Amino acid sequence: MVRVIQVAPTCFGVDGLFGGGERYPLELARALAREVDCELVTFGRSARMVTEPAGLRIRVLRPWARLRGHPAHPVNPALPAVLAGADVVHTHHMRSAPSRVAAVASRMAGRSLAVTDHGLGGGGWWGMLPQLFDRFLTVSRFSATVLRAPPDRTAVVYGGADPARYHPPARGEGREGVLFVGRLTPHKGVDLLISAVPPDVPLTVVGTGGHDSRPPESGYPQLLARLARGRRVRFVTGPDNAEIAALYRRAAVVCLPSVNVTCYGQRVEISELLGLAAIESMASGTPVVCSRLGGLVEVIRHGETGFLVEPGNVAELRDRIAMVMADRRLARLLGGNARLLAFEQFTWQACAQRCLAAYPPTAAR
Repeated sequence: MVRVIQVAPTCFGVDGLFGGGERYPLELARALAREVDCELVTFGRSARMVTEPAGLRIRVLRPWARLRGHPAHPVNPALPAVLAGADVVHTHHMRSAPSRVAAVASRMAGRSLAVTDHGLGGGGWWGMLPQLFDRFLTVSRFSATVLRAPPDRTAVVYGGADPARYHPPARGEGREGVLFVGRLTPHKGVDLLISAVPPDVPLTVVGTGGHDSRPPESGYPQLLARLARGRRVRFVTGPDNAEIAALYRRAAVVCLPSVNVTCYGQRVEISELLGLAAIESMASGTPVVCSRLGGLVEVIRHGETGFLVEPGNVAELRDRIAMVMADRRLARLLGGNARLLAFEQFTWQACAQRCLAAYPPTAAR
């Protein structure tokens, strides 16, 4: 049986961050563990080894340091030894410190190496870093373009949602308000969403701060708190899986208003490589209103499963939110279509199968 080790720089949850780039490796590893011997190696405040009922082993290393204090660059000299025995090493966030260490160690040991990037910036060792990887397993066609991934070594695997966890509300359960799920970082456009939602409409914002270590971006969560004053905005940090799933199915609409120019005037070239929250919303049968950029356009079908709006256009965002919330028949139609599409294309098992289909040529080296 092929042994796969996934390497991620940051835990998903209270020991790390609540973001798609952190959830993705965990959910993919869980799906892979149903098919092959799989271990997820990540970093957190305390070292531990956990084996989940489905068979996934999660090894958490405690960082000795973090390069430049960045959460995506933890360092622990034990990482190369932990990778011993793997047939395939699959790293996440190509430019993170753990991915770089794993890439060099795997190359020296002759292991097959794959990478899935989630948008973390940084240098590429003058073009040498991408050359270390056998396969680029990208979350979207857009991601493959941004990475300039060589077509002959690239497979688009997308992402997924667990349809058993994310599902529509039971008969008799109502839906109310607007929901955002993601990291509270400027390019997510939550400041625009707060402005777009009428003050008397409930808005739930689920997430924690991102990788923004310097001002003014590091103060973005505080900016959101100020903008929310006098409005029905609720911030939720640290929810468990059951709470997140419940929020999706109770929401009337999920909004992902990502931007390519932040409120601080900073241009963002890579805003949304995929949009995992959009997929989770679709699986929950909840309509999505999101920005027309990046990988989101590969997930949301305009007018069929939700609506795409121009990034930064608050008026259009407000109008689409109002349209979905005012027309229950339309909302049910969009949500039903979204649920079907999620079942057909965006489950973690489908994502895992795409990865496994890309692994054999590299594992045979």
